[in-house]
Formats: sequence, structure tokens, C-alpha cells
Amino acid sequence: QVFTFNKVEIRVQPSVKVKNGAPMSIICHADISKNTDFQLKHNFTFLKDGKLVFMTVSDKEDARYEIPVARSADTGEYECMVQTGGKKGFSNPIDVWVAGMTKPILTANKKEVSEGEAVKLRCELPEEVPPLEFVFRKIKTNSAAKEKRVPEKNQNFSEVEFHVEEGDNILQFDCYGKRQVRSGSERSQYSNSTLVAVKEPFIKPKLITRPSSSNVTEGDQIEFECSTEVADMRGIEIIFQKNRTILNSVRDKKSLKYSTVATQEDSGEYLCKVEQGAVSKTTKLNVFVSELFPKPTLSASMTKLDENKDLKFRCSINGFQRANFSIVRKSPSGDILLKNSRELTIKVNVNDTGNYTCKAEVKGIVKESKRVRINVYAPVSKPVLSVASGSPEVVLGKPLQLICHSAMGTPPITFTFYKGDEIMKNVTNDTYATFLDEDTGLNDNGGYKCDARNNHSSGVKTSNIVNITVIVPIRDASFGSFPFGEVEIGSDTAFLCSVEEGSWPIDFKFFKKTDHEVLLHQVREYSNRTIWHKRTMKRKDTGTYYCVASNRASVDVKSRPITISVILAAWQKGVIAAFVLTAMAGAGAVALWWFLRKKKKAKGPSMEMSGSALAPNLTNEKLTRQPSDGNFYSGSGYIEDNENHMKSTDESKGPDLESAEVDYTEVEVSSLDPHREKKIDSVPIHFPAPEQKGTETVYSEIRKTNN
Repeated sequence: QVFTFNKVEIRVQPSVKVKNGAPMSIICHADISKNTDFQLKHNFTFLKDGKLVFMTVSDKEDARYEIPVARSADTGEYECMVQTGGKKGFSNPIDVWVAGMTKPILTANKKEVSEGEAVKLRCELPEEVPPLEFVFRKIKTNSAAKEKRVPEKNQNFSEVEFHVEEGDNILQFDCYGKRQVRSGSERSQYSNSTLVAVKEPFIKPKLITRPSSSNVTEGDQIEFECSTEVADMRGIEIIFQKNRTILNSVRDKKSLKYSTVATQEDSGEYLCKVEQGAVSKTTKLNVFVSELFPKPTLSASMTKLDENKDLKFRCSINGFQRANFSIVRKSPSGDILLKNSRELTIKVNVNDTGNYTCKAEVKGIVKESKRVRINVYAPVSKPVLSVASGSPEVVLGKPLQLICHSAMGTPPITFTFYKGDEIMKNVTNDTYATFLDEDTGLNDNGGYKCDARNNHSSGVKTSNIVNITVIVPIRDASFGSFPFGEVEIGSDTAFLCSVEEGSWPIDFKFFKKTDHEVLLHQVREYSNRTIWHKRTMKRKDTGTYYCVASNRASVDVKSRPITISVILAAWQKGVIAAFVLTAMAGAGAVALWWFLRKKKKAKGPSMEMSGSALAPNLTNEKLTRQPSDGNFYSGSGYIEDNENHMKSTDESKGPDLESAEVDYTEVEVSSLDPHREKKIDSVPIHFPAPEQKGTETVYSEIRKTNN
């Protein structure tokens, strides 16, 4: 039994677009080829949007999925799968659209409500499947409908509350449903309309004035009355306010009164509000108060003047003479009455600086003029210019801060700083000002001053001139000595320390470098150099020396070090050489005597015995030769005056010489470096050449022989 799927087809009856509520059939057909006529069991599976919706088993090659009443939830993509004999066949997908939705049903929990209460509504789509969206509408006469949208993911109905507001009387409600489909959104028709009647707990309040709000003049007594009609007095409250300020209020009463003497400031909008529970109703009224007289004007003879000058005030009202005037000075603690008059003259001092006004009173109405600012000035005292650090010195290139201070004078005071005749900075402050000169140079050795002035007529006061000393830091310290390098014991040595530049005086310090720094000598000089004579040099004075120079710039500058070696004097070397030569001469005489005596005793025996006896004696003796000044060299070489004798001895000795002891000694050879030499104060001073790396070493061979 051989078969194969040719294709699997799916179709919709009556069409892929079906009206909501109409029947609909999804048909799946399997086209199969067989080698013989035999029966197959077909398993049909219907899928909607990838989810299983129906399954059936049939001997036939067709299967139907019946939907008696199609709804919008049935909109989607359908496909079918056929499975038989271990083989599967799949159809192509087909889109089905169920147009329209069922009409929703709307119900309200009340048919009549009072203002401030709430109406609970329920909208239902009984034959639709979630997810859905419900839209509720509140419709008022001559106004746009208010909507509330509620999504529902798990149910086909929704509930919502609408609060009844002031002015609501007969309300109409309805709703509709929406769903999202592949092609967009599907919307139902509107539900049935539900009417709800609204009852008023009280009427909108009335607000009146006496006299009329359009006929009020400053000084008039004006009375406001706010009233309402209410069914139940419990919880009723009346509030009277202007702008956001509450002027009066009553509870459990139907009316409220408020009266005052009208002023221009009383012009504006007034509001009467009646509240009971959640219900609130308001009435507004605009009131205009006519001006009885304009505000007064205060004039002053001067607004800025010197102390001890006369100041005149005058208060007036344009086109109005009959008023009670008073001139006052404003202060944080309250107004200070100066005089009940339209005119005032005073002799001022600095304490009279402040704000002044005048007041005018007519028929109990008091009006105040704008403030007039009076400034009284005391002259500035002569300013004092000083250096912030306290010292009239500055290191070259460092900033210099100056302070200009005036002990007396009415602020604000304007300070001007000068460097020479050049204006450097203007500063306005109360009693002092500062100036930072960030560019000090060698030519800035004087000429700083400052001016101070304010609004007093006396003019500008000038400070004393401050001279500044610019300190040049030490640069490039050099160090040398005479003699240089090697110094004989007992002799004197001159050390010179000098600098390239630096302000005087300069402190020079001489150090010897050991395990720690040892200060040998210090001196203060009004010069760029100094010489220190060290008397009677000793062996322990061998070492490394350097100097340090500093001045008021507080920067220590260290020289390069030099090395001094203290050696024996020439006469000391001569004494040692003479002693050595004397010892050598004595030793030679003894040796000659011993040799001649030995030779005399050996005249009987044969030459072979004499020769063989001499060899061990010569081998066991060693002759030490001390070098003299004439034939000693620092390095390798032999003693010249015995050279020929040693050669002849070598020839006669033969093998004995080959076996003689050989010692090696290590000798340091100092190369003659060129030294810098200066003559200072007729004394030649040697300065160290650039430092050499390493030491030359020569190995000298010294043969130890019987000779």
C-alpha cells in the first residue's frame, strides 16, 4: 500500500469575510494518490493564529469545522494539518474576517441621584471573547461628551463610576466595545442609552452689594450679602472670599454678610461659595471702587547730599488741597513720624540715610506716597595701602597682593590701584579693596598707591606710596678650591662659592659629606661670592665638599661637589726615603761580609759542592728593596739601578729563578685631568672638570728573589 500527499487545501464557506452573527464553515481537503484502492484514517487538525481550535478523525479526505454564530473573536489566520499512515500534509494559511461586533448592553445602578453622588455603570458584550476595550460616555445637554476607557483582558464586561457635578440635571450614558484584530481594530455599535435624573441639595448662591457694586466710592460703607436655598441645613457652609483670601464664613446658615469701608484696594473679584458634602456651588461678583483722591507725592530737595547739609521735603496731592498730611521715615520696626505737615526741613547726618514717605488722610481714607531714598555721605579718610603678607618684598615672578583700606567714609567707596602712573584696577566696596599683581618684574621696585572716593563732594583721597623690593632667587651655584684635588698635610686650602645671580645679602654654607651632612662654615655676604680659608689641613680632612647658597627668596641652591685628598708633604717623603736608604745600605754591607766569609771557608771543597750549597742558601734568603724618589714609578716596572745585576743573576741561576715567588699588587693610576682654573683675588682657584666614570687599574709584577 503506497500513497502520497499531492496537496492539502483549506477554504471558508460562505466566504473569507463573514458578517458578525452569521454561520461559517472551515473546510480542509486532503488530495492523496494511492497505488491501490485501500482505506486510510485521516486525522484533521484546525489551527487559528497558530493555536489548536478543532480536531477530528475521518475515513474521508474532507473535514469541516463548523462555527454556527461567527463573532469578531473568530477573526484570524486559519490553517489545517492532515496526518495519516505516518505522513503529514499542511495547507497554506487563509485569513478570515468576521465584520462587526455584537451590540453591548449598558445598565446603571440608579435612575435618580443628587449632586455630589456617583453613578455606577456596567457595559457588557455577552457573546464576545476578551481581550476587549470598553468606552463609557457621559452626555450633557449643550456640552461635549466625557469619555472613560477601560481595557479588560480577562472578561467581556466592565464597570465604571461617574461623579455628578454642579449643573448636572438630566444625564445620558452609553458605551461601546473595541477589539484589536490583525487588520486593525474592530468597533461595536453604541449600546442602549440610560437616563439618570439629578436632584439639587441647594440652589446656586446669590451675591449682592449695598450700595451697588458699580456705585462705590472710597470712604463709603460697603456691605456684601451671600445667600442660598437649601433642603437640608445639616453640613451646609457658606464661604466669602476675595481672590484667594477668605474674608468671612458661616455654617448651618442660609446667608452671610460682610461690610467694610471701601478703598481702592477693595476693587476686584469677590466669590461666594456654598458647600455641602461633595457638592460645591459658587457665584462671582466684580466690584469697582472709585477714587476719592489720588495718592500724595513726596519731593525732596536732594536725594544724595553731604552730611550737615539742609534737606527739604514737601508733600502734595495733584488738584486736591484739603487733606491731613504727615511725613514719616520707614524703618524695619515701623514708621517713624517726623512731622504732621506737608513740609519738613532737617539738617542731615549719616544716620538720616533711609526711605521716606508722606501720608494723606481724607474722610478716614489714608493714602501713602511712593518711597523716596535719601543717601547722606561722610567724606572718606585718607586710604592706607599695605602688603597683604606684611613684608614689602616679593620674589621675582611671584604674585603680590595689596590692600587699600579707608577707615572712614560712607559706602560705597571706589578704590583705584596704581602701579607707577598706570591704573591697574578699580574696585567698589564698603571699606577696603584688594589687588593682586601677578606680573612682578625687576623694574617693579616701587610706585604702588591707591585712591579712595565716594559720593561726598570732597573728592578723591590718595594713599602713601608703597615701594616694593623684588627679590631675585639664587641661580647656578659654583664651587672650587686652591689647591685643587691634592693638598699637603699642614697646608691651607681656599674654598670659593659663587652664584650666577641673586639678590643680596646671600647666605653661603660650606659642607663636608660624610655619613651625614656636616656644616663647616657659614657666612652672609653682600656679594655674589665668598672665599673660606681652611687652615692646616689634616689626613682626616680628605673627603667630598660642596656649598649651598640662599637668600630671602627661601630657595637653597646646591653646588656640584669636589673631592679633596690630603697627602704627605715633600719633606715628609724625603725623611722616609732617607731612612729606607740607610736601612738598605746597612743590610747590603752585612750581606757582603757574610758572602766573603762564606767563600773563604769553602776554598777546600770542589766547585760542585760549593755551587750546590749556595743554591739553597740563596733560595731561602729574600732581599727587600725600598724605592727611592729617583727610581720609583707609580705603576708597573722594575728598580732601574739593579736591573743589570738582576739580569746576570737570572742567567746564572737558571731553574732557581724560574721557581722564585711572584707577587702582584694593584696600583691606581690617576690620569691628569685638565682642571678649570680661575684667579680670584689673585688666588688661583681650580674648579672640578666634568666627572669621569671609572678608575684605571695597573697590575705590577714584583719578583721576590735571593738578591
